[in-house]
Amino acid sequence: MDLSYVAVFAALIAAFSLIPGIPLAAGVPVTLQTLAVILTGMVLGPARGAAAAGLYVLAGLAGLPVFSGFSSGVGVLAGPSAGFLLAFPLAALVAGLLVRLLLPRIRRARFAVLFAAGLGTSLFIIHPLGIAGMMLNARLSFPAALAADMAFWPGDVVKNLAAAAAAVSVFAAFPRLVPGIKNARR
Repeated sequence: MDLSYVAVFAALIAAFSLIPGIPLAAGVPVTLQTLAVILTGMVLGPARGAAAAGLYVLAGLAGLPVFSGFSSGVGVLAGPSAGFLLAFPLAALVAGLLVRLLLPRIRRARFAVLFAAGLGTSLFIIHPLGIAGMMLNARLSFPAALAADMAFWPGDVVKNLAAAAAAVSVFAAFPRLVPGIKNARR
């Protein structure tokens, strides 16, 4: 596992989380973290992507102010965004797996494959865990947590479009990172 990629992409996630978020009623701000997490999985693949997202989460839990709003520490696990944060390593893993499985089979529609992998990961990994976190820590009912989560959906479509576009550009610049290319370092 190439630790330099892991460290750089953990720093990328941290940088994207420090851009001021848009506060919402449930106490979970709209941030660019999910864009960075999905992009990390797409570009680095499942193992390195999960390691980078995991390093980011661990750094924040250890006290580095890398979470949204410069927050940090284990106390964030008692907040409404805990489910989203804990979903990040799994989301990077799943996005990386989907890209690794699908991209070599569907070469001509690279952007569409990347977008679908990112959006699917957001909808089936990040959002369910985020809803669970809001239910547990914000004491919201499932319908209330789902309604609060729906505010993120339009932005996630845009963020996954951006992640797919960025991944296409990275793969064009660094073809050895493209899944299915022989001698690619994974």
